[in-house]
Amino acid sequence: MAYEMNQLLEAMLENGASDLHIRVGRSPSLRVNGSVVSIDGPALDEAAAKAMVLAVVPPAQLARLDADGGADFAFSYRQKTRLRVNAFRGLGGYGMVLRLLPSAMFTLEQLRLPPVIKDMLKRARGLVLVTGPTGSGKSTTLASMINWINENEQGHIITIEDPIEYTHAHKNCLITQREVGVDLPSFSEGVRAALRQDPDVILIGEMRDLETIEAAVTAAETGHLVLGTLHTSGATRTIDRIIDAFPATARDQIRAQLSTSLSAVISQCLLRTVDDKRVAAFEIMVRTDSVGAKIREGKTYQLLTDIETGGSRGMRTIDSDLLALFFQGLVSEEEVFNYCQNPEAMRERMRGGAQTR
Repeated sequence: MAYEMNQLLEAMLENGASDLHIRVGRSPSLRVNGSVVSIDGPALDEAAAKAMVLAVVPPAQLARLDADGGADFAFSYRQKTRLRVNAFRGLGGYGMVLRLLPSAMFTLEQLRLPPVIKDMLKRARGLVLVTGPTGSGKSTTLASMINWINENEQGHIITIEDPIEYTHAHKNCLITQREVGVDLPSFSEGVRAALRQDPDVILIGEMRDLETIEAAVTAAETGHLVLGTLHTSGATRTIDRIIDAFPATARDQIRAQLSTSLSAVISQCLLRTVDDKRVAAFEIMVRTDSVGAKIREGKTYQLLTDIETGGSRGMRTIDSDLLALFFQGLVSEEEVFNYCQNPEAMRERMRGGAQTR
């Protein structure tokens, strides 16, 4: 029995699956409501799995798959259905995971982001960072931000992505989307090129190296709104990660630059709800004079205090947001403790909250 990719994609849609797994030694499998379930049929052997992978990987990515052992790309299926793919080599041969991307953009309110984020997106300059581990929903958050700008502001938005996950139509803004490995050799080159293309907003899909971080900070300083991502958790770790990317002799300078150019750090994780859906929890740090001073003086370990006391400015810690989701009945106690930063304090807050309810 040979599996047809179109039939597998239809099975994804019919079953409400988030992911399709292709792997040697097992029949194609779907992730439905958090569980991985195999499709009825024979297990894939090495030749069958390789044929399915190579039939999907675009020619431009084949060289990367062969050289690096993996390739990321996205493609459209049907109208308005888009999938992100990671193809890879591993023990036993080739495999891939296809993730179904949401067909509709979420509003910032649906994502539970505070109104202060819209204030950031209205500004003509500044650096807004969305951080979190792989699979935490960063791309969805950024796409919603770009969509809000596209609908409410006027200007030129340039996105530099690897791969392009969400496609944006021209609305109030002109949209240019470019893909690393297809249209550009690297993120850093993409930012440098973008600065010659009259941009107002630049989205950097991943600030993965020193060159890209430097280019992003420079763009934010020179009159552009820059949105970027890092694979870090929490505002403090994010700031430290950026500073540590620079040689010791340049760290005072980057601290000074960040202290004025950084607008916000939004750190997120994705939780399973009690009804087997997904909801994001956020830590949000907004730049204030106090936050800027702590970054400039190298006192990032004190930033949590600013976040804890900055509720009136739209700030929140990840633990306070997890607690809010718990008391709203959206997530279980077990799920909260999977992601909270201070379990002991969380238990006290849960007990205290339960007594006052």
